[in-house]
Amino acid sequence: MFGEEDLVKSHRARAEIIGNIVMVAFGLLLARLWYLQIFQGKIFYQYSLENRLRKEIVKAPRGMVFSRNNELLIHNTPSFDAVIIPQYLTNRPEVLMKLSHVLEMSVDSIRVILQKNAGQARYRPVVIKRNVSRKEVAIIETESAKMPGVFIQQFISRSYTDLDIGGHLYGYISEISTQMLPKLRRRDEVFYKLGDFIGHAGLEEQFDTELRGEDGHQYMEVDASGRVRRALASTIFKDIENRPFNPGLNVRLTVDRDLQIAAYKALEGKVGSAVAVDVNTGEILAMVSRPSYDPSQFSTGISSSYWGELTSDENNPLRDRAIQEHYPPGSTFKTLTMVAALEEGMIDASTEINCPGHFSFGKRKFHCWKKGGHGKVDMYRALRESCDVFFYKIATRLDMDILAKYAFLFGLGHKTGISLPREISGLIPTKEWKAKRNGMEWQLGETLSCVIGQSYILTTPIQLAMFYAAIANGGKLFRPYIIKEMFSNAGEIVKRGEPQIMSQIEVKPETLSIVKKGLFQVVNTPAGTAYWSRGQGIQMAGKTGTSQIARISAEKIYAKCEEREYKLRHHALFAAFAPHDDPKIAVAVIVEHGCHGSTAAAPVARDVITTYLEKYYPDLRHQIMIAEKVVNPKSSRAISPITPDAGMDTSGRIRNLSDDEE
Repeated sequence: MFGEEDLVKSHRARAEIIGNIVMVAFGLLLARLWYLQIFQGKIFYQYSLENRLRKEIVKAPRGMVFSRNNELLIHNTPSFDAVIIPQYLTNRPEVLMKLSHVLEMSVDSIRVILQKNAGQARYRPVVIKRNVSRKEVAIIETESAKMPGVFIQQFISRSYTDLDIGGHLYGYISEISTQMLPKLRRRDEVFYKLGDFIGHAGLEEQFDTELRGEDGHQYMEVDASGRVRRALASTIFKDIENRPFNPGLNVRLTVDRDLQIAAYKALEGKVGSAVAVDVNTGEILAMVSRPSYDPSQFSTGISSSYWGELTSDENNPLRDRAIQEHYPPGSTFKTLTMVAALEEGMIDASTEINCPGHFSFGKRKFHCWKKGGHGKVDMYRALRESCDVFFYKIATRLDMDILAKYAFLFGLGHKTGISLPREISGLIPTKEWKAKRNGMEWQLGETLSCVIGQSYILTTPIQLAMFYAAIANGGKLFRPYIIKEMFSNAGEIVKRGEPQIMSQIEVKPETLSIVKKGLFQVVNTPAGTAYWSRGQGIQMAGKTGTSQIARISAEKIYAKCEEREYKLRHHALFAAFAPHDDPKIAVAVIVEHGCHGSTAAAPVARDVITTYLEKYYPDLRHQIMIAEKVVNPKSSRAISPITPDAGMDTSGRIRNLSDDEE
């Protein structure tokens, strides 16, 4: 039996043990509270806020694009996406079923989209359907209580005023794919996210950084289902700060919208390209390629059917033929050959040759385009009527490397340096180039083909435009540019495009004078190959070209081009500048399988130049028309000297008088 004292001692010992346990428990509790509220307090405070708040990205509006005359070419329009935020998605089967009915999508397709995005944070929205209709927006907003986790998210899509006109030049924007996300992050050193859009092709790609701007964010108070209750000011919660977006820069182009439309319409029904440039600055005035595409289709999520149309079209509408395709320049290259021969002293104003319709070299016979020949030909007639034999005879004395030297001086065989993606360089062959490529020496017979723009010679339309601009302006080779200026929404000029002379070509003024006179005769004398496409009041000087793309046997060489299979028909080219005595504009045109430069390509250049002079130099054009006796100087009434019998049909359109002309 224990005594009373022993009992007290026993209870006291137990009390001490219990007290120690209580103290330790309270110590642990206090330590945990300190850890949670003090040491990790900021983190858990943030977690608590995130359960109550939602950080919504506020997309920066992309910069707008204007023509040189401030006409809006590319702008932004609000669109809506249906999204799911997995964090708030409850009653999943029921919600997905309801959403599938609203969006007219299968439940399985919605599940697939969610599965593809399962790797991202659950609080990030997953786009289920882009560019939903106003009706779908209204239903989702109205039924939001029955579809927790489903929301409408606004985004800004691109709208292109003229749709496919100039689509290649402007480019398009599209959503960054999962596969491209890491590559683009490394390339641009920007932390792109799924759902972000980026520029592809044209100036949208080239100037994506400047146009994109910087996104902001806004904190929203939400309920347990994620539905927005109110937008919060930055001052309500500590460490919560809204950030406004920074809009992208606006762009004013050198491009004239009316010229774009004129060039595009003139190429209707054709496959080809046209480039117009200011000969005194290098500004691109127009640049179109056909067939084209509607860039607005990409910014709202291109449909599989439209994408299939583009990729299955054998004419490749996604390729910009102005800078991403090269062609044998045909007789438009004879201008370069003439410059080289004059500069090297091989010919002069008194040089004459006889053209019997062919030129024999070794065992091979090189034919002139005119079956019966041109007879006696001087340098002016050689350009005017595009006599091949005249240039064949030059080739027997002109070293290929010398010809290449002059071609390089005028910018051929090199990229022009225009600020657009994926420009190609074309090709001007040299002896060294052939030796490396084929392991064979250059043959003189190859020079005979090169001097008339065939064989290995390849040029892009933009190169031809810059080449003829350099002829027109006295030998200044400009770098072409399309950005006149970039400016903020406040009107502050951030960047300005300036003329940049790549080189001053050292050729004698007499050489350029002779060549320009010959080019004027091509268009403005009855025997000239482009006479029936000369137009009125523009005084155009230029050169037609027909480039052969397939080997043709001697007995079929003079058969009508139009009777051949389409893919075997010649390409048609024309390069020109105007007015000839005070050049303002140069234009180069290519029409694939167009057969004749005079009838397929020259009318395109004529329409573009006419539009330009009417708009910017109406008084000058009027004076030219008076000199041409097209208008009465007193009444300004048209008194066109061209009659239907002289090459016009009864509607006033110029008709083709010769199937053999270039």
